[in-house]
Amino acid sequence: MNFRWKTFWYALALTFVFAIGGGIVTYLGMPQYQAAKQPFLTPPAWLFPIVWSILFVLMAYSASVVYNTGGSGLSRAMFVYALQLTMNFWWCVLFFGFGLYLFAFIWLVLLWIAVLVMIVLFYPIHKTAALLQIPYLLWLTFAGYLNLGVYLLNR
Repeated sequence: MNFRWKTFWYALALTFVFAIGGGIVTYLGMPQYQAAKQPFLTPPAWLFPIVWSILFVLMAYSASVVYNTGGSGLSRAMFVYALQLTMNFWWCVLFFGFGLYLFAFIWLVLLWIAVLVMIVLFYPIHKTAALLQIPYLLWLTFAGYLNLGVYLLNR
């Protein structure tokens, strides 16, 4: 299969629309978050945009490869991809926008499940594209620890 740059750029643009929206909400909620007690192992603030940028590029690349590969299960895989992007954005709204730390944690668990389902759906279409989502799943696991920690330390 030849890599199709046009599809990648479309996927990247779509993905970063959600990323930028979440980033704006995060930025606006940052004073409240920084005032909250943080759990042990909380990384410095500058690391988050770097990690998220890498993860969003990996997401877009994987989605474009899966889309271009096609085959059985493609529409379901793309639906779950769009769903997890939407859920990711709304987690930012819940956590940073509204400070609903417990509800955001529950939402993050559902997002984690959606990403796992996405990986499972990507795998039969393109194994490498699926495996490139594992760092995202691991980061969400760490984010879950941080989210729960913020909730427990600030309730």
